[in-house]
Amino acid sequence: MDDAEITRWHAALAALGTPERAVFEKAYLKSPLVHLGCGQPVVREMARTVDAELPKTLAPEALMALAFALHETGVHELRALAIALLERRQRRLGPESLPQLTALCRRCPGWAYIDWLATKVVGPVCARLPPEIEAETLQTWAADPDFWIRRVALLAPLTRLRQGGGDFALWTRLAVPMLGEREFFIRKALGWVLRDVSKKRPELVRAFVSAHGAKMSGLTRREATKYLPAD
Repeated sequence: MDDAEITRWHAALAALGTPERAVFEKAYLKSPLVHLGCGQPVVREMARTVDAELPKTLAPEALMALAFALHETGVHELRALAIALLERRQRRLGPESLPQLTALCRRCPGWAYIDWLATKVVGPVCARLPPEIEAETLQTWAADPDFWIRRVALLAPLTRLRQGGGDFALWTRLAVPMLGEREFFIRKALGWVLRDVSKKRPELVRAFVSAHGAKMSGLTRREATKYLPAD
């Protein structure tokens, strides 16, 4: 897609936003970006429209190039549109797209982007990898100096884990070395995953807390045990 198309989508989103929401979101997210004042439902609807305009056979490289072009605009809603489009077309992405997805995550500091990318785009791509390749990939991210990439490693398996599936033993290997971290977004992610796992498989979380509770921050432990029986 050329710049004219991105300009058209920008104008359409701007017409749907409000100055009040733009000011609120920019402050809430502590964002240096331009904000148009559109909520996520509006962005998702725009993604549905744009997705219908794009060729059905758009190559993964072209899809990723579009995502980077939208990201480079410095407009919050266009960055969100990029993620929404990747979510809609994540089935076209394979292992060859992981380096670009990792690079995009590095350019998207902030939970509003990282959590969406990790759970709705990166996670499904990882789920289609051979188990040994997924484990190697997640373990590499879990040791990354960038804590947002470490957060991606923790959250990419979340959907499968919260549904009662996934490889909790692998997640444990990723998580335990991070238990001593002071970074809030790591501590929160650890607790978030454990909390969601506890809803279907409380015995796994109870055993995790029993084995590693001494290393857990108060935040992580509170989240992890939120739905466990008091005993």
